[in-house]
Amino acid sequence: MEMKKPCAGRQKIAISKIPKKNNLQVTFSKRRAGVFKKASELSTLCGVDIALIVFSPANKAFSFGHPNVDSILDLYLARNPNPPSESSTDRLIEAHRNANIRELNMQLTQVLHQLEVEKKHGEVLSEIRKASCRQCWWEAPINELGLHELEQLKTAMEELKKNVEQQANKILIDSKNNPSPFFGVNNQNINPHHHQSKLPLGIPPSSNDALPNFYSSGFGHYHDHQQ
Repeated sequence: MEMKKPCAGRQKIAISKIPKKNNLQVTFSKRRAGVFKKASELSTLCGVDIALIVFSPANKAFSFGHPNVDSILDLYLARNPNPPSESSTDRLIEAHRNANIRELNMQLTQVLHQLEVEKKHGEVLSEIRKASCRQCWWEAPINELGLHELEQLKTAMEELKKNVEQQANKILIDSKNNPSPFFGVNNQNINPHHHQSKLPLGIPPSSNDALPNFYSSGFGHYHDHQQ
């Protein structure tokens, strides 16, 4: 039986610059999306204006702003400290535009949250599938089995063939000794429910190294049902 590798658990990642360039770019993309998501949530929950500017390791600029980055930068740098008075129509249009932007930010937050939920759900399904494949390895395609598993399957098939031959010979001998339309096999010798099995070829659900057991398919237990 194969020993399971001990799980080290979730380890804390050290906060230091990533040495590998490829890993650095991937981490930047993921963390940047997370920062923008938090900024969108803050803007939606508190109704505040916000702007973020981030430069990638390749010196490429990425920005996020509500209502937009330029207006917030203008306000911060005091480029337009005394904006001209706006008419009521202009204020109504601006308020409507801001309301639409907040609604879009809220939808974006919900979509990002749903995407994260679906991602975790997919990871759980993947783990379940891997665990199922480990328990029922004989159901996997032949080209996906390893040498050890193929040898186990070969041994099991040879055992099945031997049991079929023995059972066929026994039925043939019984039919000669007790001739009947049913070859001497009555209802006491054959249980109609004996061959029903959820697993193919009578393979028991056991450990990863379980050898497929074909005796439970009805071959080799002929005398057990006569007791």
